[in-house]
Amino acid sequence: MRYVLLTKRTIFVVLTLLLSAALVISGVSNRYTAAQTAKTQERKIPVYCVNTNEKKIAVTFDAAWGAEDTDELLSILQEYNAKATVFVVGDWARKYPDAVRAFFDAGHTIGNHSDSHKAYSKLSLAEIQADVQACNAEIEKIIGEKPRLLRAPSGDYSNDTLTAAEGLSMQTVQWSVDSLDWQGLSVEEMVTRVTGAVENGSILLFHNDVKNTPEALRQILKSLSQKGYQFVTVEELLYWDNYRIDSTGKQHKLG
Repeated sequence: MRYVLLTKRTIFVVLTLLLSAALVISGVSNRYTAAQTAKTQERKIPVYCVNTNEKKIAVTFDAAWGAEDTDELLSILQEYNAKATVFVVGDWARKYPDAVRAFFDAGHTIGNHSDSHKAYSKLSLAEIQADVQACNAEIEKIIGEKPRLLRAPSGDYSNDTLTAAEGLSMQTVQWSVDSLDWQGLSVEEMVTRVTGAVENGSILLFHNDVKNTPEALRQILKSLSQKGYQFVTVEELLYWDNYRIDSTGKQHKLG
């Protein structure tokens, strides 16, 4: 019978090799787990704009403040045969139901902009669902139908925001062209900013009850209409089935 003499050095080398192998296996396992976690937590993206060959764009307003310019905005939109989408906060709708009804009766789409403008990225899925449903209920009370579109307060969304919307058969929508009217830009600054950025499938963001927005809107619609653009609601612009959304938020029709 032959015996193998294990020296301290040999034992040390063997243990070192075994430990290294264990670390490699553990590292591979951890990387696999991390990859799987990243995959399951992949960032969801709402619609920012639409890929289309048609010269169609969507004018949208976020309504969370006053309503003094409602009639003026409606008049300007009518002048240029423009259909807009108005994302209303539930609290605003409770305070100005006549304004909500006026936009709706004029053929514009009413969307959901949360119930009280809380940051959705800081709320749980259950809290977002409850908030969206509360705003939906208020809108339905006024116009007789629930909105199909959701815009997160301040555009501050999370995966849970889109999950909540999907569960209510709603599409989450952002914007690709921001007028920055809420920053107090002049009429000329807004006109230059918006008309210089618009392309087929753009979604434009304005706010109601902002000093320079009506006149800027008038000039923007005039300029863009002369370039052959049509102004449609977001519902009309979007693809509702058989589509994908790329990493920039642009929606593409498949097939």
